[in-house]
Amino acid sequence: MAMQIDCYLSFNGNCEEALNFYAKCLGGKVSTIMRYEGSPMDGKELPANWKQKVMHATVEADGAQIMGSDMPPGQPAGAFSGFSVSVWIKQGADQARKVFDALAAGGQVMMPFAPPFWGGHFGMLKDKFGVPWMVSCE
Repeated sequence: MAMQIDCYLSFNGNCEEALNFYAKCLGGKVSTIMRYEGSPMDGKELPANWKQKVMHATVEADGAQIMGSDMPPGQPAGAFSGFSVSVWIKQGADQARKVFDALAAGGQVMMPFAPPFWGGHFGMLKDKFGVPWMVSCE
């Protein structure tokens, strides 16, 4: 049996912006987007300005996916620590560099994209949404 592990990111109201950014950086597309409006969570406790926020969305890129949502007010979200989203670019160092640079735009490079002592190419960054990434290739 094959197993697939995906990441699911929780945002504080900017999920749609973040996932559109990731789709552009990774050469993918937002394939699913569901809003709070009209969902079982669309009740008197959901603020009116939250109805068009993302209840669930998926970005697909080259056979991989990232999922995310905007957590309703009062729910923990956006405290991205203790993990990194890791992306392995199979098309080589030039493509991996493009992905790294795109994800780093407006963010913070933690470790420049370069050949590490173990081989290949590798870099670490925190994107403009605060999500930590590791980008690597052979």
